[in-house]
Amino acid sequence: MGAVYFYHLTRQPLERTLPALLDKAQQAGWRIAVRGTDPARLDWLDEKLWLGPEEGFLPHGRAGGPHDQAQPILLTTEAKAANDPACVMAVDGAVVDPSEVGALERVCILFDGNDDQAVQQARGQWKDLTDAGCSAQYWSEESGRWEKKAEA
Repeated sequence: MGAVYFYHLTRQPLERTLPALLDKAQQAGWRIAVRGTDPARLDWLDEKLWLGPEEGFLPHGRAGGPHDQAQPILLTTEAKAANDPACVMAVDGAVVDPSEVGALERVCILFDGNDDQAVQQARGQWKDLTDAGCSAQYWSEESGRWEKKAEA
């Protein structure tokens, strides 16, 4: 059974944190789906990932292309990703169903700690997922480095 990790972004923005998490997931040998809620926002993330960190490149694609099944990282708004991911990274409040957590190696929920609505939504997701029996960890970068603050 997989686990869900909550990442409370307070120091680094999504476009800096997401590539680091994607790199770690790829090192684990996982295919990844980055699930968002807004196609325009995913287009923006796609551009940021193509420009990427100078020290590396993250091969990826936007859902809807001819090679979706082959993408190691697929950016999508759909609940079911064509690349058969082992890991889903949910951004911008994308919904995660408890049944998914058990079927995947890892689910990561990244949320902006400077956005009260995003924080409240993440708290609701934590409650819903842990009440459903999902294993969960809460990670914060408040101290300047990532620290596990809670586990259920």
